[in-house]
Amino acid sequence: MLNSILEFAPKIPVAEGTEWLTDKITDMFSFLFDPINEHFGNFMEFVAEDVLMAIPSVIFILVVAIIAFFVSGKKFGLASFAIVGLWFIYNQGHWEDLMNTVTLVLLASILSVLIGVPIGILMSKSKIANAIITPILDFMQTMPAFVYLIPAVAFFGIGMVPGVFASLIFATPPTVRFTNLGIRQVSEELVEAADAFGSTGSQKLFKVELPMAKSTIMAGINQTVMLALSMVVIASMIGAKGLGREVLSSLQRAEAGTGFVAGIGIVILAIIIDRLTQNMNKKKD
Repeated sequence: MLNSILEFAPKIPVAEGTEWLTDKITDMFSFLFDPINEHFGNFMEFVAEDVLMAIPSVIFILVVAIIAFFVSGKKFGLASFAIVGLWFIYNQGHWEDLMNTVTLVLLASILSVLIGVPIGILMSKSKIANAIITPILDFMQTMPAFVYLIPAVAFFGIGMVPGVFASLIFATPPTVRFTNLGIRQVSEELVEAADAFGSTGSQKLFKVELPMAKSTIMAGINQTVMLALSMVVIASMIGAKGLGREVLSSLQRAEAGTGFVAGIGIVILAIIIDRLTQNMNKKKD
């Protein structure tokens, strides 16, 4: 009886409708997707192969160690870890993979911040925008990361560009949420004082609200960078170069040793990036 009630309604063609919509978007905006895939892909190869790979590995490791030393408050712990960790990756023959991974994470994080911060500001200023965008962010954060590969491949094919696109969708919500939260948590007394002194909306935003919300926004950026890094292995399934592709290849070939080494490389990079961004957010005396 109950089953007959459930089967009474015809099947809703969600899958067919999604495929139709994806095909329509791909055809309609192919004039935009194709140049982005070509030119942005070439730019990523230029950054990874002609810029980062052109830097001697010793110089790169020393620069990261120096940055870590000063960012951590002139402590040797993080700098020493960066030297040993990056040397280990070089020693294992994964330096080029590391540069490709750094390129993917760096570009995806920059794009996420450039898109996320303005949207977060808009949400903090408009109740309507906040009500509309919040469910979208909930949807983006609850959707399994693998699902983002479907529109990425449909729009851009395979390679580094769809990997960045999927990472961008997956990693942007924390920056948006934390920017919105940080600005909303600014003391009302400070905002009223700025209004009393005749500050314009832009002056109040850039000289009061954003500086006061900096700590919260940086925490969101830290989460965005780490989420972008977590997409490295998943993005390798659609042709993205880097350490993730080594992990995936090792999994397919059941080569536990090679996969373990590449995985350790991702962990080392994650720790370095996480500690750097966290220390940048710490208040200095």
